[in-house]
Amino acid sequence: MVQSFLIHVLSKSYERNLKRKQRKLARRKQGSKNRYKARLQVAKVHSKIARAREDFHHKLSRKIVHENQVIVVEDLAVKNMVKNHHLAKAISDVGWGQFCTMLQYKAEFEGKVYLEIGRFFPSSHLCSNTLLPLEKMDLSVRSFVCPHCQERHDRDINAAINIRQEGLRILDSGSGASALGRDVRPRGGRRKSTLSEAVAVD
Repeated sequence: MVQSFLIHVLSKSYERNLKRKQRKLARRKQGSKNRYKARLQVAKVHSKIARAREDFHHKLSRKIVHENQVIVVEDLAVKNMVKNHHLAKAISDVGWGQFCTMLQYKAEFEGKVYLEIGRFFPSSHLCSNTLLPLEKMDLSVRSFVCPHCQERHDRDINAAINIRQEGLRILDSGSGASALGRDVRPRGGRRKSTLSEAVAVD
């Protein structure tokens, strides 16, 4: 969440510049020298955005590895996530795959532990207080009241706590297996949810 916000702020000025350059390119005549020059200007802005993102990833990953002995992340299915046209741009801007790659090799170089939690671990659908299941929620629900403990949870913070706790549990057990057996895709298609209902908070 924080990373996404910072990337968004970081590249905002570049995005405005990119839109201007792209509009300029669209007005240029096909095959003209002016169109060729405009294409170079668009490519230059794309390069600046990529370098700014990479620089931010390097600095943030270095800070995280420096301050922690164990780094636990979620193995997100980015290719599937970008199919949602409402979120595709925001997800692509974050560059999650590149960021995780940097985290991993820096952690390994420093002798720290880097661990990825399987993408089928229901981090967003467990109460971090009780570890009891919640009903699956739409992405628009950003906070909720747990029906088990009656506590209000921020969706992202709740998921982050669950991911951290699952990573520590796996390290402690030494098994490398998720507590809920979600490291591999279940066969036979999707099963009907029997999870309890969470109450969304406006």
